Amino acid sequence: MAFASATTSPDPVAATVGPSIAATFDALRDQRRRAFVPYLTAGHPDRGRSVELLQAVAPFADVIELGVPFSDPMADGPVIQASSQLALEQGMSFEGTLEIASRASVSVPLVLFTYLNPLLAAGPDALVRAAEAGFSGVLVTDLPVGADPLREEQLGRGPLSFIRLVAPTTPRERMREIAANGSGFVYVISRLGVTGARNDLPPDLAETVGRLRGVTTLPLCVGFGVSRPEQAAAVARLADGVVVGSAMVRAAGESVEAAAALARELRDAIDSV
Repeated sequence: MAFASATTSPDPVAATVGPSIAATFDALRDQRRRAFVPYLTAGHPDRGRSVELLQAVAPFADVIELGVPFSDPMADGPVIQASSQLALEQGMSFEGTLEIASRASVSVPLVLFTYLNPLLAAGPDALVRAAEAGFSGVLVTDLPVGADPLREEQLGRGPLSFIRLVAPTTPRERMREIAANGSGFVYVISRLGVTGARNDLPPDLAETVGRLRGVTTLPLCVGFGVSRPEQAAAVARLADGVVVGSAMVRAAGESVEAAAALARELRDAIDSV
């Protein structure tokens, strides 16, 4: 089932519209810098401020994950769950997520962060429409490698880079298989459980990243539990990128200014490495 690149498609209409994730990481590598990858929930705290948040955070980010709100977000902690519920109560949807991305029109790559159900419900051309809205990648939280080979092949051959997840308990050969069936970057889950801020980083994180580096040349971005600047700097010493979700969503719930201020602090910490 392995494929060479998730940005290749036999359909010329499905060409990626958003900035290239691969080119972004190539440029960062040349600059000897690490990526800052904030996560925001589409439609949180409301539709208008969701657009403003993307625009305010983008100057500090290299890639942004924009989450499609879902009613059963099993991998999300309480902060992101609450943000999804609030967005859903205000009518946010897959289509609304695409509209927000299009309205924000940011210059950094956007990753469509979703569960499989909303993606299926959006129809067979969902990823083409996402590319037209400005997305560059897609991450499907609940679609592990081998779960649905035909659908994974379709996603891999579609217009967006297909970001895959690796857990700390994943065996080395399974890591190799996951990375071979993805593109853009690999999202390394730093710890088991759901998303959310933690007081410290897992002691085996360096070992997990090292094992994964041995089986893929894709950039590695670490998330789950990273919330403070000093944690972001520590992760940046190990990985190619740092994903921050719950802390960004919590700040977004306070104000656009609070989210931008946190993004700046995290950016400065990552760049200090």
